[in-house]
Amino acid sequence: MALLTPYEPWSLIERLERDMERSLESMRRLFRPEEETAAAVWAPAVDIKEEANRYVVQADLPGVKPEDIEVTLQNGVLTIKGERQTEAKEEKENYRRVERFYGSFFRRFTLPESVDEEKIEANYDKGVLTVSIPKKPEVQPKKISVKVA
Repeated sequence: MALLTPYEPWSLIERLERDMERSLESMRRLFRPEEETAAAVWAPAVDIKEEANRYVVQADLPGVKPEDIEVTLQNGVLTIKGERQTEAKEEKENYRRVERFYGSFFRRFTLPESVDEEKIEANYDKGVLTVSIPKKPEVQPKKISVKVA
């Protein structure tokens, strides 16, 4: 039974890059705390479940406009990408800390061969993207009767 597996060949390098960026950002904040920002690379949380006749991928995308989400399928790899725009903040609002992430994101998942690529659907409701990936009906072997001569 094949399950969806994340396709992230550069994940270790990306994680190292994010860790280095965070370290540099914290050093900058020591010297300029008033310029604190949350503009960074982020990856939305994703749940994947298998049902009898389909796989369901749910991604938490709060604050992302539906027109800023792109779901594609190429060579058996499902890609979810998009962007969450920063809010225009008034200078008179004296923010001391901003922890919400803004910017581009993407997630990739390798699909098993048993999925029906033509019938994949994506819906977005209340900040949650749900991608329904139906399975192909199982092909039963054709039984050939043996006749006696």
